[in-house]
Amino acid sequence: MASTLCSSSTCAPTQSSLFSSFTLRRRLPIVGAFCMLSLGLSNLYTPFYSSALKTGSKLGVRNHSAIRMEANTTTVPSIVVYVTVPNKDAGKKLAESIVTEKLAACVNRVPGIESVYQWEGKIQTDSEELLIIKTRQSLLEALTEHVKANHEYDVPEVISLPITGGNLKYLEWIKESTRE
Repeated sequence: MASTLCSSSTCAPTQSSLFSSFTLRRRLPIVGAFCMLSLGLSNLYTPFYSSALKTGSKLGVRNHSAIRMEANTTTVPSIVVYVTVPNKDAGKKLAESIVTEKLAACVNRVPGIESVYQWEGKIQTDSEELLIIKTRQSLLEALTEHVKANHEYDVPEVISLPITGGNLKYLEWIKESTRE
């Protein structure tokens, strides 16, 4: 590599040389990463890219299995809902009842989270399990009522986030696996 940047007559390899072979091998990956981060990633979200997303242009990327929710009639508006539970048994019981009632297509149980929150004027820290629930947006109210009726907390967490796109087959499966 050093030979491509300086000829042997103009740049003798010495320990103090800025362009020594060792220095180049160490710095080129860093320089390349810096260039990619500063030039490449900063240009990923441009007005051109944004308009291409809205119009469905591929921009040279094959994306056959990803869709935008509002542009597809084989799916329904879908959401991800977070619910925390106090332990594994409560999580398993609630997750199974949600899927059995077809209030969600899938519930992921994430053990070992620690929640820090203020309750009744005091800072609390509790070990909990997080339920990540994938369902139709239209089922949020029924899901919330089900959680409230089957949860041991006075005020259970039920928060939703929109799913704006994803794997078409998975999003269709959410629709097929839940009640209307």
